[in-house]
Formats: sequence, structure tokens, C-alpha cells
Amino acid sequence: MKRVADLQECLSCSCFAIRRAARAVTQHYDRRLRPTGLRATQLTLLVVLALEGSKPLGYIASRLGTERTTLTRNLRPLIARGLVASEPHEDRRIQLLEATPRGIAAARKALPVWREAQRTIGALLTPDARRSLDATTQAVARARSAGSRRSTGRKKEG
Repeated sequence: MKRVADLQECLSCSCFAIRRAARAVTQHYDRRLRPTGLRATQLTLLVVLALEGSKPLGYIASRLGTERTTLTRNLRPLIARGLVASEPHEDRRIQLLEATPRGIAAARKALPVWREAQRTIGALLTPDARRSLDATTQAVARARSAGSRRSTGRKKEG
């Protein structure tokens, strides 16, 4: 059998560690939110749509830091339940998304349960770990933004 010791360093992969942490946190929120009929990803999506108003799918995907295909898959049950409305834009390539009144009501109903999940997340994340995750997220977003500006040859305004 070929030696694979050179692969050992991959077990300390930052991507792997962050993905494991994200799964653990998501599972924590999903367990708490189960009685509401919403998953953590769905609640986040409803909240963003409720706060942002009618926005293109691409904008929402970017805002959530997710792929358009993943967002589309997560939207299907929300649209089917009447929690999110999807309408074509005058430019038919653009799909507009909006939380419906029923969707906003579902998010509000889930809010106390989410607050409890937020309060109890300390069992998984210490305040230092939370700050570290926030800092990592911000650093990755800055790097992605800088890389995007370099690849298009444009400076970001603002």
C-alpha cells in the first residue's frame, strides 16, 4: 500500500474546519427551529427578503454568500408554501424575489425560537470563537472583493 503520510497536513485544512463548524452551528439552529417548520437557511433567507424588499435572485445569492443554484434549491419549498414570491423582471433573465406577508409572519413567529437558539449557541461557540469566526468571515469577504476588483480591472467605488 502506498504511503499517504503526506496527506496528513490536509486534516488541518481551514476550509474543512470552517465547514465542520458551520454544519454544527446549522444543526443547532435547525434542531431548535424544527417546530416552526423552517430551517436556519430558510429563516435567514426570509429575513433578508423581508428587510431588503423585492430584489433580484443574483443580488440575494451574493448577499447570502451562496451560489445561485443553491439559493434556487432553498427557495423552492418557500415559494411552494407561499412564503416567498418570485416574479420575472422586465429583463426576463432576472428573477425578482420578495417575502410575502405570510413569509414575514412565519419569520416573526420563528423569532422567539431563533432567539433561544442564538442564546444557547454558547454551548458550541465561546465569545472568542464567535469573534474569530466573524473576523474570518470579514477577511474572506475583503479578499474576495479585492480579487473580484482585480479580475475585472475595476476599482470598487464607495
